[in-house]
Amino acid sequence: MNFKEIDDTYVAHTYKRFPLLITSGKGSYVFDDTGKAYLDLTAGIGVNSLGYGYEPLIHGIEKQAEKLIHISNLFYNEPLLELAPKLVKRTHMKKVFFQNSGAEANEGAIKVAHKYANDHYHGQRDTILTLVNSFHGRTMETLMATGQDVFHHHFDPFPLGFDYIVANSIDSLHEKVNDHTAAIMMEMIQGEGGVNDLDKTFVTEVQKVCDEKDILLIIDEVQTGIGRTGTFFAYEQFGIHPDIVSFAKGIAGGIPMGGVLLSDKVENTLNYGEHGSTFAGNPLACAAANVVLDTITPTFLQNVKCKGKHLKARLEAIDKVKSVTGLGLMVGVELADGIQVQDVISKARENGVLFLTAKNKIRLLPPLTISRSEIDIAMDVLEKILEDM
Repeated sequence: MNFKEIDDTYVAHTYKRFPLLITSGKGSYVFDDTGKAYLDLTAGIGVNSLGYGYEPLIHGIEKQAEKLIHISNLFYNEPLLELAPKLVKRTHMKKVFFQNSGAEANEGAIKVAHKYANDHYHGQRDTILTLVNSFHGRTMETLMATGQDVFHHHFDPFPLGFDYIVANSIDSLHEKVNDHTAAIMMEMIQGEGGVNDLDKTFVTEVQKVCDEKDILLIIDEVQTGIGRTGTFFAYEQFGIHPDIVSFAKGIAGGIPMGGVLLSDKVENTLNYGEHGSTFAGNPLACAAANVVLDTITPTFLQNVKCKGKHLKARLEAIDKVKSVTGLGLMVGVELADGIQVQDVISKARENGVLFLTAKNKIRLLPPLTISRSEIDIAMDVLEKILEDM
């Protein structure tokens, strides 16, 4: 059997895969089983933040694997004790706990919010508000936190305790907030929802409401975080001070990892035995994350911003591009009416360039290490495809 037949026979059909068997990668390129190279602007859906074959990351993983891959959270481990202070000091938060994925990180964030509400308001605050068109994960709780009806089919009964604000609508914000609101949870850029930017005026009003009413502000940085938008976290560009921040994807450069950062307001909300995870914060993942954090310096972040501006400029100069959204190297591309995004994605793949989709847009999440010349190669391919359509 070929790889498609094996997958079809033995793997549950939860993913509709591109017809490629990727066998290796180097820099911003991946290679299939025939040896064909593809310039990858997907980066494992934003996970491979330092690209492929980044030597310091490989060496860090190899060195740790020789010593200790896993030890439970019943014991201390050295890479975690190195990583936690880096994250807390860099973000000016107070505490961090680790998870294995974005969905787990958001579950953890939601648990902290409910625990805080129960500790301080004794069951009177039982609702978390998220945004219409948001995406927060695929567990039952985070599916319900996701503000898209398409994800709410077939899996009833769902957990209770969520309602939805229309993104960028201050009127909707004030309509939905009430005495039962425990927290407001939002992405600064809605990734899966179509790479939709939040308006700074709306975000500022959310912060004001949270401050006035002691409502917790949760920022989901699973896709936008770890340098993706040109700052370590995207919320830094909006002048706000969240109580809880979830992160994952790019934090460990390809090793599964997530986490939750806590402000001084909630740093002691969870007590012993109230949350846990067998694999979370294991030495291998933490060793990889230490390399990523050491690499993402202020100069590195400035380069991400510059490359993001260059990418946007190239896109905006293409005739059949209708609009461009996003920040840094998280970009959404709306095409002219009548052009099918999937057709463009397929033609780009045939021409050795990999793109993602988000709703009716092309979504670009390249490695943060991609070069300007590689961006130009990808944009030349896209421009030619659109010219011929």
